[in-house]
Amino acid sequence: MPVTASGLGHQFPEQPFLFRGLDLDLAEGRTYAVIGPSGSGKSTLLGILAGWITPTEGTVERPAGGDVGWVFQNPHGVYQRTALDHVSLPFIARGIRRGDAEQHALVLLEDFGLAHRAHAVFSKLSGGEAQRLLLARAVAAEPALLLVDEPTAQLDAATSMSVNASLGAMAGRGTIVVVATHDPDTRDACTDHISLADYQ
Repeated sequence: MPVTASGLGHQFPEQPFLFRGLDLDLAEGRTYAVIGPSGSGKSTLLGILAGWITPTEGTVERPAGGDVGWVFQNPHGVYQRTALDHVSLPFIARGIRRGDAEQHALVLLEDFGLAHRAHAVFSKLSGGEAQRLLLARAVAAEPALLLVDEPTAQLDAATSMSVNASLGAMAGRGTIVVVATHDPDTRDACTDHISLADYQ
């Protein structure tokens, strides 16, 4: 089910509009880069799409009962749990037996370049590995809409490249992925672009 937005605009009290007149038709299996200068409302738009922020103007329609996932720019995990534990948990939460859940998780870890780190605890992962792990865990949860906020903001160039490759691999998985970014390489890893500079 697509996510559609019509005439979106938002401003904070006594401030000019961040953006205005934004129409969106977000389709399953696509990854969308939300781009624009600092302060243009990229993270605010994610909050609106998630239903956490009520827009000043316009409406958003989401799939009925569809879950929303969010991956923040500073990855947080359970320090002494392994990468395999993190990705297995969403499967187990859906009633899948642990052994089968771990097999599903290993496939995702492979897809995100982390199979060799399956048994490493979170506290031993690099910044890029931790970010890719949380992307894999988010995919395992099968949300209808996955929001990713500045995934490479705290990473060096080489590590950013690995995260961007994982974002590119998320296309076609049946989830709508929306990524707020200032990184041109992250933008280019996505299938579609939404420039907030066009709505100011």
